[in-house]
Amino acid sequence: MSRKRKPLPIFENVTITDIAAEGKALTRLTIPAHDGTAESQLVVFVPWCVPGDVVDLQIRKKKHHYAEAEVIRFRQYSSTRQKPMCQHFGICGGCKWQMLPYPQQLEMKQQQVYDQLTRIGHLTLPHPNTGEVDGVVFRPILGSVKTREYRNKLDFGASNRRYLTREEISSGMEYARDALGFHITGAFDKVLPIDECCLMDSLHNRIRNEIRDYAIDHGITFFDLRQQTGLLRGVVIRNSNTGEWMVIVQFKFDKAGEMPPEAEALLQHIATQFPQVTSLMWVDNQKCNDTFGDLDVHTFQGNDHIFETMEGLRFKVGPKSFYQTNTEQAYHLYAVARELAFSDLEKEAAEEHRPLVYDLYTGTGTIANFVAERARKVIGIEYVPEAIADAKVNSELNGIKNTLFFAGDMKDLLTDEFIAEHGRPDIIITDPPRAGMHPDVVETILRATPWRIVYVSCNPATQARDLERLCQEYQIRIVQPVDMFPHTPHVENVVLLERKIDRWG
Repeated sequence: MSRKRKPLPIFENVTITDIAAEGKALTRLTIPAHDGTAESQLVVFVPWCVPGDVVDLQIRKKKHHYAEAEVIRFRQYSSTRQKPMCQHFGICGGCKWQMLPYPQQLEMKQQQVYDQLTRIGHLTLPHPNTGEVDGVVFRPILGSVKTREYRNKLDFGASNRRYLTREEISSGMEYARDALGFHITGAFDKVLPIDECCLMDSLHNRIRNEIRDYAIDHGITFFDLRQQTGLLRGVVIRNSNTGEWMVIVQFKFDKAGEMPPEAEALLQHIATQFPQVTSLMWVDNQKCNDTFGDLDVHTFQGNDHIFETMEGLRFKVGPKSFYQTNTEQAYHLYAVARELAFSDLEKEAAEEHRPLVYDLYTGTGTIANFVAERARKVIGIEYVPEAIADAKVNSELNGIKNTLFFAGDMKDLLTDEFIAEHGRPDIIITDPPRAGMHPDVVETILRATPWRIVYVSCNPATQARDLERLCQEYQIRIVQPVDMFPHTPHVENVVLLERKIDRWG
């Protein structure tokens, strides 16, 4: 006979005091001891709250020094809380900070970068806004140009298992089970139907909802993630600052490679209803997950790409291309990286006096091409071969002749032999994925002894880990947080490092 699990406690009239990682808020509770020993402090993480909220909490998970809880009642709202812009707030897993005014979001993100660099990386830095201290400047965070409709790409999943809220379940009402929207964290097979998302131009809402309605009206089956059956499994929508739109419909055909007539009819309906779509594509995904980076993507109508522009440069964006999802803010991010990389270097220096630049994790070569005019040569390295193909095309499109691009695993390609063959870099710009850089890559960078390193990161926690190792031989000069994703806890950070010995070694 199993023991009954002891119910976790409820705490009333608790004041939320701070913002924590992953968009959660936190408070600290004093827990009395039952055996007469001293009271203990328990850190409690709570979603969907802001500092100053007074709430009743139900503990859902408890560890030795911390707990996770959910609000069962708001007794008083914080004076800083604002009305969320989205009807799906609190259910959809994204945009967790909508209830926090944007200036406060920026303050929290800036503090998050400072905390992670100092606590995880054990780095000594001046606090933001205090000016230069010992040759180090922590600049104020650079806020996003737009806080609504700032994204150029959204991915939607299709499922025959619509996510139902507790209120919907308890109402006893019947709901349509097919949904096109966002996957719910912790419920991999369920999708929250999205009627309106405020993160992209409103045309994307019309396209998505029309696809959903047409599929339901015409009996097109939605994907069952558990059984791996169903025709419609997802939609990707992209747009660009040139006014182009790309729609990719992801199917799973009953017979691999053989498009059924109902799939073709859906694609034709999209083409007819939305002439704004300049690139209509499809993919037959027979895999157990929705990624299609290793699959063929076919063009149904229009082009197999769209274009983005940045400071007079044109960038080709294909269905598998990575391009920063906040187009306008991407320009400011890259402008910061370029400024830090080339600060105090003469812009009009003769070619032989310009630096050799390595652009690690170059993607489609956006940064490499963006900084090429200031460099003698830029060498870009990226894992994805299709991205490198796009990078080469982007150089050709813009008449840039001083770039070289290589595809391969960074830790295997960036070696001492590679550097001996292509030249020791004067400047390294690195923009790794969220996991940061492999230790072998960090060691190779240190052996390459560039005079200057510009580290662009989408995850300051792993950046802090890498910086701790780099700072054994390099000195941080500038820290510049950049907000790319308003209403979320995510933040980019750019750090300039210089060798501790004189320039050029």
